[in-house]
Amino acid sequence: MKYQADNKGFYGEFGGAYIPEMLYPNIEELRQNYIQISESDSFQKEFQSLLTNYVGRPTPLYFAESLSEKYNTKIYLKREDLCHTGAHKVNNTIGQILMAKRLNKKRIIAETGAGQHGVATATVCALMGLECVIYMGSLDIQRQAPNVARMKMLGAEVKAAKSGSKTLKDATNEAIRDWINNPVDTHYIIGSVVGPHPYPDMVARFQSVISAETQAQLLEKENREYPDHVIACVGGGSNAAGLYYHFLENLQVNIIAVEAAGKGINSGASAATSVLGKEGIIHGSKTLLMQTLDGQITEPYSISAGLDYPGVGPMHAHLFRSKRAEFISIPDQEAMDWGLTLSQMEGIIPAIETAHAFAVLDVRKFYPDEVIVFNCSGRGDKDLDTYIDHFKLK
Repeated sequence: MKYQADNKGFYGEFGGAYIPEMLYPNIEELRQNYIQISESDSFQKEFQSLLTNYVGRPTPLYFAESLSEKYNTKIYLKREDLCHTGAHKVNNTIGQILMAKRLNKKRIIAETGAGQHGVATATVCALMGLECVIYMGSLDIQRQAPNVARMKMLGAEVKAAKSGSKTLKDATNEAIRDWINNPVDTHYIIGSVVGPHPYPDMVARFQSVISAETQAQLLEKENREYPDHVIACVGGGSNAAGLYYHFLENLQVNIIAVEAAGKGINSGASAATSVLGKEGIIHGSKTLLMQTLDGQITEPYSISAGLDYPGVGPMHAHLFRSKRAEFISIPDQEAMDWGLTLSQMEGIIPAIETAHAFAVLDVRKFYPDEVIVFNCSGRGDKDLDTYIDHFKLK
């Protein structure tokens, strides 16, 4: 499998587990057990039951008639925004909470940027009766107040990360410190395909339900199991990994990854890792990382709290370096405009992260006989304040 992780957690030259010695027992316990546990019949029975009866899967593959007509191509939306909690994140937190239970963990920690992963983690902790602590950058706490309120309603403790850019990177740093200090009873639910092995592979496996369903749904709608293009936004990249997963080895499927250009790729306020990044190590894995000449991490920027990560998951770094995927960077203004466009053309208010992906329609040509699947990764409820301020909707 050319585009999957090998047994050491590498995707080509990216990945691995570059961790302090104090984290080794935590990571090794997971690495030795995650495949055996997640592939067991009892795990899969409980996982699939919760995905169906709690999350609401399968999510629809919706033919976007108005968009298709305007852009003269066949556009489908994989409606992850219709999952319980409003985004794809819950697919992974369901999987990891079941993993934690089987490893006898009593306490769950997580990091969150846009807040959707925090909400999804708090949700499954409430469901399973486990203690939950969510680390979130203090800037993101301000930007994503509704999600913070949801986490607290669900019984989670939200702790502010006040260092650095006060965003996702810093929240992740705080969560890792917590895990080092509480190795025996705590499981760290990472929300994206980042971090040390086995996390990128484990999260991608749990999110792969997205592409598995897409295959079956396309067979029914188009009489074939694969589209011509799959398109998703990429910060760390879990929604994208989920959509790409079952198409990675099928070279008939073009993979498009959409990053946040922020205020412009070369503005100094961007999160376009594929353009600006160089090899480096962040949060335990080797990947493409925005950094200075002397290796200091560059602070990322995006109007979307879920895309302002200075790196990208090692799977995506490999897809970029190997040219298996096409990477496109979209500035804030175009993404915000698409939030309004999708709302008014299809009656779907997308998360700002998701809106970045749709902006590809204005920068790249597609053909009438092509089938395109966009991952509609989250709904825009959490971003209403940003939309209101931007478009003067008051």
